[in-house]
Amino acid sequence: MTTALPLFPLNSVLFPGLVLPLNIFEPRYRALMRDLLALPEDAPRRFGVVAIRDGREVAPTATGMPDSAPAQGTDPTAGFGPEPIKSFYTVGCVADASTIRERASGLAGPDEGGEDDQDEQTATDADPRASSTGYEVLATGTTRFRLLSVDASGPYLTGEIEELPEEEGDEAGALASGVLRAFRGYQKRLASARERTLAAGAEQDLPDDPSVVSYLVAAATVLDTPAKQRLLQAPDTATRLADELKLLRRETAVIGKLPSLPAADLTRNPTSQN
Repeated sequence: MTTALPLFPLNSVLFPGLVLPLNIFEPRYRALMRDLLALPEDAPRRFGVVAIRDGREVAPTATGMPDSAPAQGTDPTAGFGPEPIKSFYTVGCVADASTIRERASGLAGPDEGGEDDQDEQTATDADPRASSTGYEVLATGTTRFRLLSVDASGPYLTGEIEELPEEEGDEAGALASGVLRAFRGYQKRLASARERTLAAGAEQDLPDDPSVVSYLVAAATVLDTPAKQRLLQAPDTATRLADELKLLRRETAVIGKLPSLPAADLTRNPTSQN
């Protein structure tokens, strides 16, 4: 069974169970938030998060384009080319917005997704039409989906999607135990490389449900977007856990040979990917 879902492309991967904070200022995504707010109070405010394939928008930005060109963020396909689906990974995660709060938005502010969309911010700064009310959003990943097609006829992109069930696979429980042990070792090695100490009680905070473990570890391990995407689209929990076990052992060995690491602070709060 397929359904239509608004799309929110990001330069990162969202996993089920993980929290996603967003600062919304582009016109297309403000329109999306207005439509979600217009839903009945008891209706889920869902949208689909898909990772951008090359980690950045691929079409020309508004800077240097003719005056007749639409402002960045006004055209729903801006930054994604004439066939947006080619710019996205086709397995994403449904996000359910628990909080959508209006805020006064000036010409400057954090970019949507919180990390890498600097081109979007530059274009927004240059365009006064992008300086009206924005939104602060807190959403949670719920279910994986496969993106079948993209519709650009509205103010923002929508996709035809089919939700993907989470199959456990063989020996997921045993694999989860091994992954948790490896993840604790990885955390300790990572903390040591950064001359940090793990937060007190961090080990007690780790879950034991295999699927939850698989998504938590996928989100908390320092990996690039393609590697995280491969974990998201694993066919079942056991396969994801087996891949994570290999990755954790490899990354832990590599960390032990490096004098310093990038300052991505994941050892103190492994449940947050933003």
